[in-house]
Amino acid sequence: MDTEIKRKNPRLRKYAIPALILIALASTIVWAFTASKTTSYKTDKENLMVREVTEGEFNDYIHLSGKVETGLIVQVSALETGIVDQKLVEEGAMVNEGDVILTLRNPLLRQQILDSESQLAEKQNMLRDTELAMENDRLQVKRDILSARTELNRKRRIAEQQRSLLNEDLTSREEYFTAQEDFELAKENLKLLEDRLRQDSAYRSVQVAMMRESLHNMQENFMLVRQRADNLNVRATYSGQLGSLTAEIGQNISAGQQIGQINILDNYKLTVQIDEHYIDRVEPGLQGKASRQGKEFDVTVAKVYPEVVNGTFKADLAIFGTTPEKPRVGQTYPVDILLGSPSKAIMIDKGTFFQSSGGKYVYVMDSDGKSAHKREVTLGRRNPKYYEVLEGLSPGEKVIISSYTDFGEADKIMIKD
Repeated sequence: MDTEIKRKNPRLRKYAIPALILIALASTIVWAFTASKTTSYKTDKENLMVREVTEGEFNDYIHLSGKVETGLIVQVSALETGIVDQKLVEEGAMVNEGDVILTLRNPLLRQQILDSESQLAEKQNMLRDTELAMENDRLQVKRDILSARTELNRKRRIAEQQRSLLNEDLTSREEYFTAQEDFELAKENLKLLEDRLRQDSAYRSVQVAMMRESLHNMQENFMLVRQRADNLNVRATYSGQLGSLTAEIGQNISAGQQIGQINILDNYKLTVQIDEHYIDRVEPGLQGKASRQGKEFDVTVAKVYPEVVNGTFKADLAIFGTTPEKPRVGQTYPVDILLGSPSKAIMIDKGTFFQSSGGKYVYVMDSDGKSAHKREVTLGRRNPKYYEVLEGLSPGEKVIISSYTDFGEADKIMIKD
């Protein structure tokens, strides 16, 4: 069975060609618009700093400024509260252990000293009075014992006489018994007085010992108060150079308050502030060089502090071998710290472009020198002169290393002579 072939709509044929033309025209417009999104920036050649990419030996080091400090710093603090009365030593002066740096006034402490002196004198007088009274009592008891012993001897003789007389019937039995009773009474009285003397002696010993202990404690307390008065003289505890001294005449200083420091001048070190970019690479043991007045000195990283403050961290450098002549605390020395051994690398000069691009791209000069195009790069290590190029550049190419701030997001830089 035959199939009927339908003819196409003549109207579709009529408009097909114009429609294709419109589609092609729209595609051309879209391509032109897309191509026009490539931005450019015009600038004068004299505003740019251009350097060539090189290949050579890359020295891995950082350049720093080291500040001279002493290896040992002793804080100067007040031991007592007081008002600054005199400053006897100025900052930078050399002091010996025991030298008075400044003196304080404390009227309340002075009153405490006077009260302690008065109490001590009163206690001493009481002890002397008590000892005198006890000695008088002891002497009186001894006198009583002497009298009682004399009386006992007399009563003994009378009793013996009465016994002899009674045996001869020359006295009555009553007189004999009376004489015997008087003798026994005198004997008991003497015994009581001797017991009292022993008891009083023991009691006096205990009482005097307690009073003397109390007096001794009061004397020690008085000495401590006097020592507190001496502490109003703030002294140097070590020999060295007096550093910062913050106390001023008339200033009220609290006990324990730090008012200065003493630098022990037998061991110097350098302290440096390092960019946090290097915090994982700087460690104790790294070697370096410090220079002063044309002379170099060997240094080594002795201590790295973990705290990062305002984008930097602190490290201490020990000076070994030859040391600088007459170093002064606070002086600054240029210092180079080696982070690794020299190695071959592709390098570009350091410039202000890094602050704008973050090292993620550079503008590479075209061969005609009249334009430059943005190119992504990967940078590695850095030293005070160069950045190490890991990807994106080849030796011999030229790049703009001055600031990109004015370039915005431009992909191409047009350079005018």
